[in-house]
Amino acid sequence: MSKNILLIGGSHGIGNEIVNQIATGNNVYVASRENENLPDSVTHIPFDALTDELDISALPEVLNGFVYCPGSINLKPFKMLKQEHFEEDMAINFFAMLKVTRAVLPLLTKEAGSSVVFFSTVAVGKGMPFHTSVAAAKGAIEGFAKALAAEYAPTVRINVIAPSLVDTPLAGRLLNSDDKKDKMGELHPLKRVGTATDIANAAVFLLEDKSSWVTGQILGIDGGKSTLNIG
Repeated sequence: MSKNILLIGGSHGIGNEIVNQIATGNNVYVASRENENLPDSVTHIPFDALTDELDISALPEVLNGFVYCPGSINLKPFKMLKQEHFEEDMAINFFAMLKVTRAVLPLLTKEAGSSVVFFSTVAVGKGMPFHTSVAAAKGAIEGFAKALAAEYAPTVRINVIAPSLVDTPLAGRLLNSDDKKDKMGELHPLKRVGTATDIANAAVFLLEDKSSWVTGQILGIDGGKSTLNIG
């Protein structure tokens, strides 16, 4: 059965891979600054998560799925992070997500069984150096998502995917050579960094009816990083 699914961000990385996987057979709406790399069947809504109000009139009356993709990777020692760095990470990861979620929830609650997917990081559940700012912002997402999932059950399912390092444009500075990819991969039990497809596969599962008994969860799609000690 065709679903109406909205993604905030979908032109690059994980969001684009999600779009490519769900575009056939669903009505997909992507609200983003750019519309490159999108299939012709996708409806694009020009949107900057940091500055714009989402045009709800461009969406159908009912949404069955919602994915918020924008995020940041700001890895620095705490002593090098200024107050504005924390505020910037909170702005794009949490407060912009909060604003859009508030806007689309009335569309998600019109029919039972809708699904929301947010993104966190392995660094929330596992303390990692140089991650204080992004872990704080993503930690806010995890707490918010669990509370919202409890409040809106059983009508809306809300889950969070917490990846480890994924080879996307957002992580380009950390993975801009084969040597760096190999070294980062060795830090994971499965001996490689993640791909956009790895994460998109999980997101698509959460959007589908196959996951209809899953809500309020933090899914670690992380090559074993969060739970396995490989020495």
